[in-house]
Amino acid sequence: MSAFWKQQFQSLEIKQLIEVFELMPDVLFWIKDTQGRIVYANNIYLEHAGVKSHKEVHGKTDLDFFPPHLAKQYMRDDESLLHGNLVTDRLEMNMTNEGQFAWFSTSKRPLFDEQQNIIGTYGITRHFQKFSHAQSSIDALQVPIDYIRQHYAQTISTQDLAELCHLSVSALERRFKKYLSKTPTQFINEVRLESARLKVVETDLPISEIAYQCGFNDHSYFTKQFKSVFGVHPSKMREQTAMAD
Repeated sequence: MSAFWKQQFQSLEIKQLIEVFELMPDVLFWIKDTQGRIVYANNIYLEHAGVKSHKEVHGKTDLDFFPPHLAKQYMRDDESLLHGNLVTDRLEMNMTNEGQFAWFSTSKRPLFDEQQNIIGTYGITRHFQKFSHAQSSIDALQVPIDYIRQHYAQTISTQDLAELCHLSVSALERRFKKYLSKTPTQFINEVRLESARLKVVETDLPISEIAYQCGFNDHSYFTKQFKSVFGVHPSKMREQTAMAD
C-alpha cells in the first residue's frame, strides 16, 4: 500500500468506517484509487474474489477477478465516478465465488479528501439472495423474480405477476418497494437492460435484434433506456468494448 493510502487509513474516521463494513456479512465493500486499483476490500469481498488475504487484492483491478465484459463495465463506472457521477442501487449481474452468475445491487461514490479533491472511489454490492437475513424477505419476491428472469423477453404485466403470487397488484408493489426499493415494472426493465448489455458486449447481434430479444419492441425507446442506465448508447458500448480488447 502506498504511503498516501497508509496515511488515509490512519484516520480514526476511516478505521471506524472500515470496521462497520466488516460487521455486515452480506455486503462487499471496497475502496479504489484514481487508477481503479484496489486499496482496500472487506473480508466478504476477499471471499467473493476467491482470495484469502488483503495483500492479494492490493493494487489489483477488476480485470484480475472478474470476466472481461463485467470488469470493463466496472472500470467505466470508475471513470464516470471520477467525474462526480453516482451509481445508486443499480441491479447488475456478477459472478459469485462459486462461479455462478447472480443478481446484485450496487452503489458507488467518488471519494474526496479534505480539500474536496477526488482521490478515488468506493462502493458496496449486495447479493440479491442476501438482502435480508430473514428468509421470508427472500421468499416474498422469489416467485416473481424467478419468473421475470426466465421470461423477461416476453410481455409481463404487474397484474400477471400478482396473479402468479396470489396477491393483489398493490400488495405485490408494496413488497417490491419494501425489499428492492423499486416497482415490478422498474425491475423488469432493469433485468431486460442488463441482459441486453451482456448481449451487446458478448455477441455480434444487431442492436435492433438484441432489443427485440430482450423484450423491447421500440428500438428508439430501448436505446434511450440503455443510455439512461449505462451512460452510453449500446452501439457506443460495443465500440468501447472492442477497443479495450
